[in-house]
Amino acid sequence: MPHVLVAGRIHASGVERLRQAPGITFEVVDEVSTEAFAPFVGAADAILIRTQPLPGALIAQAPGLKIVSRHGVGYDAVDVEALNERGIPLAIVGDVNSASVAEHTLMLMLSVAHRTVAYDAATRAGQWSFRNSLQATELLGKSVLVVGFGRIGRAVARLSAAFGMSVRVHDPFVDAGHIAAEGYLAATELAAALGVADVVTVHVPLSGNKPLLGARELALLKRGALVINTARGGLIDEHALAAALASGHVGGAGLDVFASEPPAAANPLLASDRVVLSPHSAGLTQECAERMAISAADNIIAFFNGRLDPSLVVNRSAIAFGPREAERA
Repeated sequence: MPHVLVAGRIHASGVERLRQAPGITFEVVDEVSTEAFAPFVGAADAILIRTQPLPGALIAQAPGLKIVSRHGVGYDAVDVEALNERGIPLAIVGDVNSASVAEHTLMLMLSVAHRTVAYDAATRAGQWSFRNSLQATELLGKSVLVVGFGRIGRAVARLSAAFGMSVRVHDPFVDAGHIAAEGYLAATELAAALGVADVVTVHVPLSGNKPLLGARELALLKRGALVINTARGGLIDEHALAAALASGHVGGAGLDVFASEPPAAANPLLASDRVVLSPHSAGLTQECAERMAISAADNIIAFFNGRLDPSLVVNRSAIAFGPREAERA
């Protein structure tokens, strides 16, 4: 009988999916931390994991592990090589969070442009004359650079265009003709595109240890440009961003993700009134949380029934994965 470890609280609908699955047992560790679920991996045939790290050393402590299912689409915190060595598939949820993350991205973009945090604080403090400061700016007519043209990037591009923005897209893995066919300008060179963007929003996975937007890249931006990140912490050099904000070169930033989560109290971005922050919650609307929980649970159930969709297995090319792999259970 397969035993599932749910590492981190998920929507009740996902838990109910596991409860109704014949022949499956499970336990839920509510806290979203590696330390909280680590003591339970030894008994797990499957792990349903949130955003916390799943290192190789911990995978080695789970001798019966047969599948890992991510409650989301990113998997930077999972040691995929350790899974590959044992032929363990890593499944993601597919296209269930693109709408919520795209909306959150536009929310941050609008909030930063319109300085909602500053206007809210002034209103609460009785500073009604703050309305005359004219610090808010519009998105209409501005140029946005969307870095990454996957499901979320495409959704952000559509929403940005709906706000009357000129949309440029940089993605070296997507044909420029495809980008143009969807009505956007293809930006083949990132450096050149940064120089004409009023807003930059990133929607790519973290690759290597070097940030996508470091001090050099931020210096290429127009003075006053806005920077948005709802993708991965580490894509933007946070110290360089804080310095660019302090100098006024970058006009504002909207961040849902951080290099270290939660960010340290000493992180200078937390003290800037030019930054709008959220706690890695772009995909955690009520509706999306339910979709992710159900999808992550269904991937595990499908695996043990020999029906897991290979397109949802991110390491399928590195393992001997097939519809009958579930027979190992």
